[in-house]
This record gives sequence, C-alpha cells and structure tokens, in this order.
Amino acid sequence: MMSFWGVAVNTFTVIIGALLGVALKTKLTKRIGDALMIGIGACVIYIGVDGMLKGQNVLLTVLSVAFGGLIGTLVRLDDGIHRLGNRLESHFKGKQGGVSQGFVTGTLIFCVGSMTVVGSLNSGVLGDNQMLYTKSLMDLITAAMLATTMGIGVCLSAVSVLLFQGSITLLAGVLAPVLNDFCVAQITCVGSVVILLLGFNLLGLSTFKVADYLPSIVIAPILCYSYNWILSLGLF
Repeated sequence: MMSFWGVAVNTFTVIIGALLGVALKTKLTKRIGDALMIGIGACVIYIGVDGMLKGQNVLLTVLSVAFGGLIGTLVRLDDGIHRLGNRLESHFKGKQGGVSQGFVTGTLIFCVGSMTVVGSLNSGVLGDNQMLYTKSLMDLITAAMLATTMGIGVCLSAVSVLLFQGSITLLAGVLAPVLNDFCVAQITCVGSVVILLLGFNLLGLSTFKVADYLPSIVIAPILCYSYNWILSLGLF
C-alpha cells in the first residue's frame, strides 16, 4: 500500500516554485523586495502563532524547545548551516543571497505541521497521497513567494522535504501508533515556536540562531512517547 508519489510530487513542487521565485527575483526592485519580505515575515509570525495554539501540553513544549535548543547550540547547528550556505552562495557569485536563510525558512515552513506528518503517514500506511498533493499545491505557491526575496536557498529546502516526509512514509508502519493526534499536535506546536522566532528575524526584530532549535522537532515526539508511556504505568 505504501506510495512515495506524494513525497516526490511535494519535493518537485518546492523546487519548481522556488525556481519560479528566483526568476521573478531579478525583476523586483529593492523597494518591492523589502515590502515582500515584511509581508512574508508577518505571515510567518502568524503561522507560528496559529501552530502554537495547537499544543496540548505546555510542559512538553517547554522541555522540547529547551532540550532541542541546547543540543543545537552545543553542536553549533546554526553556524554549520550558515557556513554551508555561504559556500553554496559563493557558487552563485552572491547574486541570489541568503542561501542559509532561505534553506532554514523553507525547511521549517514545508516540514512543520499536521499535513506533513499525517499526509506522510497516509501515504505510507494507506497509499493515500491526497493530503500531500494538496500540500504540494500550497507549497508551490509558498516556495515561489519565499524565493522572490530569499533566492535559491528555498530550492535547497526540497531536500529537507524529501528526507523528512520520505522517512515518515518509509517508517509509517512503525511510527503510526506513536504519532497519534496528541503527538502530532505537540510536534506542530514545537515547530511553530521555532517558526515564530524565524518570523521575528525576517522582520529584522531579532537575530536569533533559529537553526539551533531544529532538534526540538525531533525531541518533541520522543518526549510525547515517554509521557504517554509514563501515563500508561499509572504513576500519575
């Protein structure tokens, strides 16, 4: 029943959308580009706030973000991504700009949310790609908008889509019992906290090292599983 068509289509729509955005980027004046960046930043903050409200356990959210941020800081994840982005950017002679920013922004927006997790599980368990097809259309438009201001880095986030959604689809049989509604809600909430920080950066209100908090998205389901296991023991 497993089907990877949804993941494949979503990956390619991100690439196509980003390339369209890069093509449009050269046509924009600085004034229009700045206006778009402010609009995108505001929308990213909205996405973050909306997703945060889906959380069902504040303590798990706090622990996920705290431990994830600690891990990311210790391994200097944000610095590593920016170094890689700078190297890639040098191949484009600096014309596209902000490769690492586009990569991180695209990765968070395209990989965080219930449609990503549930859609990938449906593809892996039921062979049903409808949700990922719907997400693909949304991501096509979003990628184009992001790339008009952030350039080719958004295109590279397609790799994150392929790896993240592909892994969930491949392991759906194992993950489906673990990634219940409660866990999906917590993953969305934790990821949205990171998206909120990203929105502040896009508006120039802060300089948070957002990528350092990416491990939080992995920590969240681990803590959810541990929490449910403890509850099953009847200790609380």
